[in-house]
Amino acid sequence: MAARYRVFTGTKVLLDSDDQPRPATIVVDVKTGKITDVRSGTDHRAAFPDVSDADWIDAGDNLVLPGLVDAHVHLNEPGRTDWEGFWTGTRAAASGGVTTVVDMPLNSIPPTTTVSNLEAKRAAAQGQCWVDVAFWGGVIPENQTHLRPLIDAGVKGFKCFMIESGVEEFPCVNEADLVAAMEKIKDTSTVLCFHAELDDGHAHVSADADPTLYSTFLASRPQQLEVDAIRLITALHTRFPALRLHIVHLSAAAALPLVRAAKAAGRSLTAETCFHYLALAADDIPAGHPEFKCCPPVRGAENRAALWAALEDGTLDCVVSDHSPCVAALKRVEEGDYMKAWGGISTLGLGLSLLWTEARARGIGIGRVLEWTARATARHAGLADRKGRLAVGYDADVVVWDPEAEFTVTREGLNFKNKLSAYEGRTLKGQVAQTYVGGQLVYERERGFEGLQPAGKLL
Repeated sequence: MAARYRVFTGTKVLLDSDDQPRPATIVVDVKTGKITDVRSGTDHRAAFPDVSDADWIDAGDNLVLPGLVDAHVHLNEPGRTDWEGFWTGTRAAASGGVTTVVDMPLNSIPPTTTVSNLEAKRAAAQGQCWVDVAFWGGVIPENQTHLRPLIDAGVKGFKCFMIESGVEEFPCVNEADLVAAMEKIKDTSTVLCFHAELDDGHAHVSADADPTLYSTFLASRPQQLEVDAIRLITALHTRFPALRLHIVHLSAAAALPLVRAAKAAGRSLTAETCFHYLALAADDIPAGHPEFKCCPPVRGAENRAALWAALEDGTLDCVVSDHSPCVAALKRVEEGDYMKAWGGISTLGLGLSLLWTEARARGIGIGRVLEWTARATARHAGLADRKGRLAVGYDADVVVWDPEAEFTVTREGLNFKNKLSAYEGRTLKGQVAQTYVGGQLVYERERGFEGLQPAGKLL
């Protein structure tokens, strides 16, 4: 007979909204995939005589964490499955302790801009997901009538671009498009997310600038583009004060005062940054390596320090991957051309280790890290009633985490489809030992995915 319960126990369990891990025992109903009981301490084995040794998971001194919620992922299927897909992308997520991803509406063909397109994406995902997957809808010119039906069909919110996205089937919006969209959704609980760069029409680099230099690309996307976009967003917010708005992948420290002012004024505005903006700095990026290119760009070390400070003081709410892969030919690796290369850094599987490496060097504990990568991202994606915490009634998404493990990022160790990484050769601290989704083991460090089955659901 199949086991009914699985029990996790350890001396360092990060419970509910705790900042510090403590000894605890978590009981999971395997049939429902939910946490049914949480007990202080670890001396509870005698209370569960029917739980087999195989289903009694003793983490020892490893940490037991809630699974991460990565609310900004491009899985690209269907249509660009050679870039990434549900099978490979969700396996990569599981290997890094991410148990829920929220898929972005663009880079797949068709984009998630109508209900029928959403259903095409859901059909493609069936049976392929190692972690749970939710979906963002898209706002593009002329699709305003599709927004309410998409909410009814289950999208967690909407994403739009204020600058060209790089793919023709997902054009950017102007102010009139935004007003029309906001009118349609202003009385809902959804969230409208912005790629906040506003093209000012100027060429910021000379035609003869060396395209293999990172400084050439960095100059082409100045901080002012983010400042101008966020200024427009906050101005529009005064017309639609009840609508929840969100800035994706904020990279420019110069835009932080606008976010602070909006929050101080009581606006329902949140903002995310990304692992790469917190772990990389423009000063260290070599020439001819467009695997470091993303939009908006990684900026200087002083800018990075300001983003960390904004996370700590609450100006920035959460941290996500913006996993945006492509095939090697589009990354222009052989020619090293930053200006022509696809903009996106592949991170699924590495985010928690990257953030932990940087956070512990700054004296920041694991509780804050999980607030930014699990609790806050679950709230942002409308999943806070079931994701991001180890608490009774929540999904049993559990990560056993070895905080002292060290490993070097290698191409062979990457689990996403196109194994191009800005982090290859970098030594990181902290590694996932096991990942469980709904109480089911989906990844184990020693064997990878061997003998395991995908357990993810479409949310």
